[in-house]
Amino acid sequence: MTARKRKLISPELRAAMLWPHTWAGVTLGGLLMLIFFMGSLAVFASEIDRWMMPDTRVGAVEVGPVSLDHAVVPVVEKLAAGRAVRDWFVQLPDERRPVMAFRVRTESGNAAGVATTDGTLLPPVGTLGAGSFFYPLHYSLLLKAGFVGYWIVCFASVAMLAGLISGVIIHARIFKDFFTFRSWGQFRRSLLDLHNLTGVLVLPFHLMITITGIVIVLPIVLPAGVQALYGGNLLRFYDDALGNYSRPRSGIAAPMAPLDPMVAEAKRLWGGGEAAVVFVYNAGDAASVVRVNRDTGDHISLDVQPVFFDGVTGALLKYQSPGPVVATHRVLSGLHFAAFEHWPLRWLYFLFGLAGCVLIGTGMLYWMEKRRVAHGRKPGMGWRSVAALACGSTTGLLIATLAMMAANRLLPAGIPSRELVEVGVFFLSWIGTAIHAAVRTRTDPPWSVQCAAVALLAAACVVLNWITTGEHPVRAAAAADWAVLGVDLVLALTAYVAWRASRRLVRRDSPDLSTLAKVTDHA
Repeated sequence: MTARKRKLISPELRAAMLWPHTWAGVTLGGLLMLIFFMGSLAVFASEIDRWMMPDTRVGAVEVGPVSLDHAVVPVVEKLAAGRAVRDWFVQLPDERRPVMAFRVRTESGNAAGVATTDGTLLPPVGTLGAGSFFYPLHYSLLLKAGFVGYWIVCFASVAMLAGLISGVIIHARIFKDFFTFRSWGQFRRSLLDLHNLTGVLVLPFHLMITITGIVIVLPIVLPAGVQALYGGNLLRFYDDALGNYSRPRSGIAAPMAPLDPMVAEAKRLWGGGEAAVVFVYNAGDAASVVRVNRDTGDHISLDVQPVFFDGVTGALLKYQSPGPVVATHRVLSGLHFAAFEHWPLRWLYFLFGLAGCVLIGTGMLYWMEKRRVAHGRKPGMGWRSVAALACGSTTGLLIATLAMMAANRLLPAGIPSRELVEVGVFFLSWIGTAIHAAVRTRTDPPWSVQCAAVALLAAACVVLNWITTGEHPVRAAAAADWAVLGVDLVLALTAYVAWRASRRLVRRDSPDLSTLAKVTDHA
């Protein structure tokens, strides 16, 4: 047969997809790197919090439920310190976090604290940790006013989704690329192979995590339905969709009913499971409401199945099973949050998230190397800007994270606003690495120097944890403190890999002796 086989994907379509694929990565690569890296850390937020909050290393959770009336309410009263309480909530302990976390809102301010299961209030943690810093940085960039951070992250997620789809179209030989990695060849060829390999190998996860991330914030970024049905009132929307319940204060003082019977009734309605969070709204008022959320560690869905009780009488106010659309939304949200207790899957989420960072980083590096060849030995300002951005958003982001963790172990416990000082260290370090990359980038960013800084900081974090808490990896293993041991081991592995990368980059950047000899002879 002389007729040529018709290609599944035409060259014209591939060329059309190349432009958005390239420029979405170049312009939003740094932001996507931040989102993916902080999302990967958030998978082990509880373990990182345990490392950054040594006072919470109190051993395993005691067998049996925690009594809210005997262990929780007294802690709330201590945190209130005689002030009138308006609202409060407690996050109950579980296997990964053996302490209770409190937030109390009073008429004259807010208070927070951590306590053991017997109601002993621990010293202030003095840090935001991963749960209150790395995790919010992942989904809102800490820009919550007007939901602007959610909008930015959602826009970047849509761009990531477009990049993934266009990448599949561009790399039509997707299954062949899966088995291709030429690390011995040209640096640019190796980058492209690694970019293709991580893109193909983890493509289902990247598609899932990106789509579910967009779905979670759909009511915020696509508010047309909420606006049409609820006049834009998100509170009413969530009350109806998720089975929430709220009512204003009555202004009439009334005592709180016992909380333990309410938790027992919630468990009966769930047909099993444990309580994870208990909220008390309008505390001390006749219109007080108690909300009990179910722990989601035993199933994929993020449906917390909230049960609402009258805070004065203890009567059931509302318990609503989600409809099919909301149930689907909760399952998709659960796939993204990975709140279920399954350690192999949790590690896969972490490793696949880091693979996303490699995918984004190699894409930016490949663009840089390709433009370097096109522009010769004097690349333009655009190339240098992208090179500095790539350096600041990869090694720079690692340096900032490790600098914050090192500051967590070095800063004295009693200094005012200690948690804000840590945050300041993070952003100052990050800005410093970006400035360093911009100043040093002429023909190549300072990869080797910043990789060496990553190695030294990661090793310093392990040593500082040992010095300040007395808990080195051997002792952590003997005490079965797997959270602290895991963080220390990952830090040690990071130090080793970064140091090896730094040494290899130094050798790569060093001129070849034969080249020097030729230059000398020519001179």
